[in-house]
Amino acid sequence: MGNPDETSASEAAWPKGISAITLFVEELSVAKLFYQVVFGLPVYYEDDASAVFQFGNTLINLLETTAAPELIEPARVASREAGHRLVFTIPVNDVDTMCAQLVARGVKLLNGPMDRPWGIRTASFMDPGGHIWEIAH
Repeated sequence: MGNPDETSASEAAWPKGISAITLFVEELSVAKLFYQVVFGLPVYYEDDASAVFQFGNTLINLLETTAAPELIEPARVASREAGHRLVFTIPVNDVDTMCAQLVARGVKLLNGPMDRPWGIRTASFMDPGGHIWEIAH
């Protein structure tokens, strides 16, 4: 890792943000429709194994689990049932109103809306690939 004082200017310049996040999904067509309906986003790019959506400056790439091994080998692709290790948080103006809209779009909330001890109001839901999304204000 080296001494932080020896960091070059080019190394110190990153990270500037996350350009893309790839999420592994078992059923691409189901996940793609979920993102179109729930988030109201158009498909930014797609091919036989993936569909990409643009969230601000970040691309969310939904990739079929069958295509994922070549991307991460020798690491293994975990099953959806293996457990959850991340939450994506999206800021909204009104959590309660957004929850009502999500439910109207067929989303089953995992929890919330609730006031958290750290001073924000949140609610969470899961996409078809098992990834957890939180809305917060």
